[in-house]
Amino acid sequence: QVQLVESGGGLVQPGGSLRLSCAASGSIFSIYAMNWYRQTPGKQRELVASITSGGSANYDDSVKGRFTISRDNAKNTVYLQMNSLKPEDTAVSYCNAEIETTNLRSLRNYWGQGTQVTVSS
Repeated sequence: QVQLVESGGGLVQPGGSLRLSCAASGSIFSIYAMNWYRQTPGKQRELVASITSGGSANYDDSVKGRFTISRDNAKNTVYLQMNSLKPEDTAVSYCNAEIETTNLRSLRNYWGQGTQVTVSS
């Protein structure tokens, strides 16, 4: 049993900042890549940022230089620091993780329920 819980979403003005968190819990053996996606109505879910277990990060060009992904392996948590937010960043943000459980050792993807990020004046 594994669950991911996002937090930190909300309403901010353009140019503002938000820090998203996603904590994994349950019978976790190991967590590999952790990712942040976002989705708006009428669009497919897009990958915003990813980070390996060793801390190597990649970003979509639309957020590069503004967002920073990080993780705390001891807490099974991934973060997304979002600065200089724009109205087009408005979306539901989802965290995703590749996890091996203590029982089922095969690698599987798990998703959080999402947290709303709204950027508006």
